Amino acid sequence: MTTAEFDTFRSTRAVHADPGVYEPQDDSWLLCEMASRAGVVRGARVLDMCTGSGAVALAAASLGAREVLAFDISPLAVACARRNAAALDVDVDVRLGSFADASVLEPFDVVLCNPPYVPSEAVPEGVGPHRAWDGGHDGRVVLDPLCDVAHDLLVPGGTLMVVQSEYSDPARTEAMLRRTGMTVSVAARRSISFGPVMTERAAWLQQVGLLEASRDIEDLVVIRADRR
Repeated sequence: MTTAEFDTFRSTRAVHADPGVYEPQDDSWLLCEMASRAGVVRGARVLDMCTGSGAVALAAASLGAREVLAFDISPLAVACARRNAAALDVDVDVRLGSFADASVLEPFDVVLCNPPYVPSEAVPEGVGPHRAWDGGHDGRVVLDPLCDVAHDLLVPGGTLMVVQSEYSDPARTEAMLRRTGMTVSVAARRSISFGPVMTERAAWLQQVGLLEASRDIEDLVVIRADRR
């Protein structure tokens, strides 16, 4: 799908986000768009981690994946994603669980992930709406575990695509994935205006040196890693 086709997907196949569930935004759609452009989804067995409303999993199924599994640690998100799949008559297996739960399954052809990555003062605990974006002091409370398990989640020749902010150290993601023997590249970088979370957190980000004064945009980065 092109950007215009994804705009049509969003408008004609509305994905509903319940209260407390992450509503698909620019990062979700950029990840979907890049997965489509990469041509890796059609006919593939796909895993969508941190699925939220299920938007990325539903897009993967619409792109012709032969099987799609989706995981989230939030019961609210799992229920929401299941309803969205049923409403759109899309075959997606949505499960409550974490990387550990996904790791015991047979490896996948493609892993997609839009994790929580916004730096936060507190280390996120429990389950709640904040877990959809809070990534801990460096934004990497989920990104680092993902990098640790990505290689083993994939079949040889399989592909990981993950989206994150420039403020959660994309270079570290690249380095960690390369250390596992994967081939890594930046599939996309796109500037967007701050949303509500980044706007509310701007003063703290400036205080800790992660954000320049008066800056109100961020780069979203999609990183691709291929298992050899």
